[in-house]
Amino acid sequence: MFKYIRKTLETARHRPRFGGLEILRYIGPGLLVTVGFIDPGNWASNLAAGADYGYALLWMVSLSTIMLIILQHNVAHLGIATGLCLSEAAMTYLKPRYARLTLISAMGASISTSLAEILGGAIALEMLFRIPVRIGAILVAIFVVILLFTNSYRVIERWIIAFVSIIGLSFIYELSLVHIEWGEAAWAWITPSFPEGSMVVIMSVLGAVVMPHNLFLHSEVIQSRQWNLEDDKIIRKQMRYEFCDTFLSMMIGWAINSAMILLAAAAFFKNGTTVTELQQANTLLQPLLGNNAAVIFAVALLFAGVASTITSGMAAGSIFAGIYREPYDIQDTHSRWGVLLSLIAALLIIMVVSNPFMGLIYSQMILSIQLPITIFLQVYLTSSEKVMGKYKNRTSTKWILYFLGGIVTLLNLMLLISFF
Repeated sequence: MFKYIRKTLETARHRPRFGGLEILRYIGPGLLVTVGFIDPGNWASNLAAGADYGYALLWMVSLSTIMLIILQHNVAHLGIATGLCLSEAAMTYLKPRYARLTLISAMGASISTSLAEILGGAIALEMLFRIPVRIGAILVAIFVVILLFTNSYRVIERWIIAFVSIIGLSFIYELSLVHIEWGEAAWAWITPSFPEGSMVVIMSVLGAVVMPHNLFLHSEVIQSRQWNLEDDKIIRKQMRYEFCDTFLSMMIGWAINSAMILLAAAAFFKNGTTVTELQQANTLLQPLLGNNAAVIFAVALLFAGVASTITSGMAAGSIFAGIYREPYDIQDTHSRWGVLLSLIAALLIIMVVSNPFMGLIYSQMILSIQLPITIFLQVYLTSSEKVMGKYKNRTSTKWILYFLGGIVTLLNLMLLISFF
């Protein structure tokens, strides 16, 4: 079967057309995942974590980042060694009914991601032009569909990534402008704590960093780099290069997420300020940007919302196309339906959400609930000799991955218990 799959990958039938994803030849798949670190969902989760609990939840950023490096690196191996994305591999090697149930849950996670990204863009439009959130959400969704279906987003993709990255890095620079208790922060980075009532925020931070849709997307976009699946040296070189790309990108993401929580703690927690809306995050940029902070923040939020909605749409397209054993191809009907299902379902939910800020928080929490399913699917596939051949997980790697899945499952149980 493995040899057969390799052979079919050489045919024209299985040549993903990425369009704007050709940029990944230059910036690396890991950086695309890193853009997700500064999406609207992350901003909301980090703002809530720092404002409500000070430095106490920094450990969750450290744990999530370690988990993300291991998981993203592992799922990229699947794409490199087999030429299949996670959803295609699930349909190929699992019993159909189990594979479909798993991928349907992944589509649910993609919808939750799209909800946060569209909602963030809509909040930005409200800040900039006083457009109501629900109308703004429709405008963002329509704009993203046009960009994806025409591949025209590739023209602005670099500018979006550059602008949003600059704003993210500005959070890091601002740490030099405010007073941070570095000793307390350093301890919080490595010491788990569970303040009363914090489980929803803890799980939202986890879901905002380790996002299920990114695991599916990474296994797909890694294939935008062409290689010879018959050449062992080339495959192993790709794996080494991918690890460097992933590690560097994830560490940048760790720094940005940590900076957001530290600044929120300094700006809100120490002053006893309650945070009830995402717009309050523009306060974090005022020491650096002055009175223009609100406008620049809103523009960055809009760009972040659009960029991350594009990637969540791509992930949904990849997952849905995988159900039909097809690679992501925006010109293909199944990929298009996957994109539309994710965005339209997210829009319908936004229409009934009464509190946008809490909608962002809970959307990230939902991602963490689905995460164990994706992790255990990934470990099963990447540990199988039938799937991966000689590139299957080592025994130690397999048990580390299962351990991470167990941690996420335990945290979900703690979340469930906290509701009773």
